[in-house]
Amino acid sequence: MDLDFALILTVAVLVAGLVWALDILVLKRHRAATAKEPVAVEYAKSFFPVLFVVWALRSFLVEPFTIPSGSMLPTLQIGDYILVNKFSYGLRLPVIGTEIVPIAKPERGDIMVFKYPEQPRINFIKRVVGVPGDRVVVKAGRVWVNGKELSREEVALPDAESWEIYFREMDGAVSHMIRHEAGRESMSPEREWDVPAGSYFMLGDNRDNSRDSRFWGFVPDRYIVGKAFFIWMHKKPGWNLPEFGRNGKVI
Repeated sequence: MDLDFALILTVAVLVAGLVWALDILVLKRHRAATAKEPVAVEYAKSFFPVLFVVWALRSFLVEPFTIPSGSMLPTLQIGDYILVNKFSYGLRLPVIGTEIVPIAKPERGDIMVFKYPEQPRINFIKRVVGVPGDRVVVKAGRVWVNGKELSREEVALPDAESWEIYFREMDGAVSHMIRHEAGRESMSPEREWDVPAGSYFMLGDNRDNSRDSRFWGFVPDRYIVGKAFFIWMHKKPGWNLPEFGRNGKVI
């Protein structure tokens, strides 16, 4: 669903807070001591503390997300429930994303949640491959950053299909799994990208089934949401019970 929950929650907190403040500063003074509080005031006083706590936690500490597609296979699966650290890349104003307290910047290899540049109401999740100033080259399914190819070695997975190819890709000290499909490596866009200041180049780990920076360009800093760090639950589509066998750190 194309709903901006952060915006809805922010508006709800503001409305409840304003109604409660209005009652304290104005309405209460003109209300008889025995008169009953208006229904709107009752609801505002009841819901504002809860809404505010949820808003503060989601906006500045940790926010949960669900993985809806296979673009990050094999690292993240459809139905994974993940936690995203909202202050890894600095404290940001809710909704508009402006950084107010700088802490750190995204690094190559991070799995980052961000607002989809072509439709900012939608959240995307990909891996950071290029940071400001980098030159990224993608050709025949292989990746070069600043003239150095990201090394990789094939990994045999026992449950893989015959047409699936898995590699462990390495960028310096960062190592993670990626997925290709036989015969499709050469179908992705092949070109060079110079990552501008304040922007990031993103790729999905499922390289042949990911709509990422190869197709729509860079992620500006103001669209950053946070860093994925933990899988806390997995649930297959449909009437299936939650599973916890995949719980663990996101790498």
